[in-house]
Amino acid sequence: METTSLHSLSDELVAFIPTLRAFAVSLCGNRSVADDLVQETLVKAWSKLDSFRPGSNLRAWLFKIMRNTYYSDLRKRRTELTHANGIPAEELIVKAGQPSYVELQEFSEALNRLCPERREALILVGAVGLSYHEAAGICGCQTGTMKSRVSSARTELAGILQTNRSGEEPVR
Repeated sequence: METTSLHSLSDELVAFIPTLRAFAVSLCGNRSVADDLVQETLVKAWSKLDSFRPGSNLRAWLFKIMRNTYYSDLRKRRTELTHANGIPAEELIVKAGQPSYVELQEFSEALNRLCPERREALILVGAVGLSYHEAAGICGCQTGTMKSRVSSARTELAGILQTNRSGEEPVR
């Protein structure tokens, strides 16, 4: 790859960092882990630049690397402890008192209750702004499947949020 092209690709990689970070946070729910995931994604992308085809979708390529990295790491961590010093992680969190924080926390918790496929679909299409076709390519499914996952995720998320506010059990 020539130097000018490499410099331009480097600039594009840097420009995608905020979007990658947002997707990483949505995948893992932890900003520190998300930052590590973004860094690992960029390192992998940089080391495999020779496999990137100029003219193809760089954003989709980066998201696919991130997604694969995240799920690979998740499989590895299944045997690791989920507690710090014997204290459940949920008890280590100090929640703020501001209403907007509470609403964001409720939304985050509701989003995390979605199955991984639906949550991922909703984030890729709704938050990141990928087309259904691009998101389907990243997730390795058909465009129709992606549309269905996003629609189901939106419906389920709205139901969870409504249930949380009314205090009633969801009707399924």
